Order: sequence, then C-alpha cells, then structure tokens
Amino acid sequence: MAERFGLTKENCPRHPSNCEADWVEKDMDSGVTYFILEEKGLASGCVALEKTNNELSYLERLAVLPDKRRCGIGKVLVDHVLDEAKLSGVRHLNIGTIAEQSELGDWYRKIGFVEIETKEFAHLPFQVRFMSYEIKPNCKNRIQ
Repeated sequence: MAERFGLTKENCPRHPSNCEADWVEKDMDSGVTYFILEEKGLASGCVALEKTNNELSYLERLAVLPDKRRCGIGKVLVDHVLDEAKLSGVRHLNIGTIAEQSELGDWYRKIGFVEIETKEFAHLPFQVRFMSYEIKPNCKNRIQ
C-alpha cells in the first residue's frame, strides 16, 4: 500500500508500513492492545484495538504480510477485534482507511462496516474514509 499510494515516513509517519518498535510500545503504554496472528511461530499479520470510551473503540494497524494476503488472515484478525470489542462492552468499532482504496472499503462493507464520512487532513497525502461497525451486545454479530 505504501508504494501504491506513495506513502513515506515523511508524508505519512503513522501508516502501518512505517511502524517501528517504539511506536508500538508508546501505543501499548497508552492502552492500545495489539494482536498478532502467527503461523508456525512466525507473525503473519497484526491488528490493534484502541478503546476510546465505553461506547467506542477503534480497529487500527491491520497489516498482513504481502505473501499471506487473500488467505483469510485479515478476516481472522478483524473477527478477533470484534470479539474483544464486544467483550469490553463498546457499542461501535470504527476504522479509518485510505478512501481511494475502494477494494478495502468493499471488504469492510462485506464484514458489516458502514461508511460514516470521508475527510481530508492537511497532514495526510490522501482522504480518509471512516467506517463503523455496530456491536449488538445480545446477539451474534458476525455472519460466518
């Protein structure tokens, strides 16, 4: 994605493609929980969950190694975050994505996310699409 959209440490330092250990440590110190999916002892993908308040959490930093994409790893990670968010009692799980990345928006829609809005930010070289998933506490959330 970084190559496709021309993302660098200079123009988009917080994009997952530019992630460094100290960034993850700072996130974890502030309450963000990271989950890593491993295969045969090697990381294949990761995702983070940030609880903002009792009503809202954010799915962040979803990343799957290029040679592991289209194998269901991203879906497993998102499902895990949805389960964790439900256990924590929040009502909405939100995410921000690159708006021009239409295939990713379609993928999240298939999972059950709905688009809220698209915004421009002066410090980013792309528009951000915000999406939300409503967590229903007393019923099964996901279609298997």
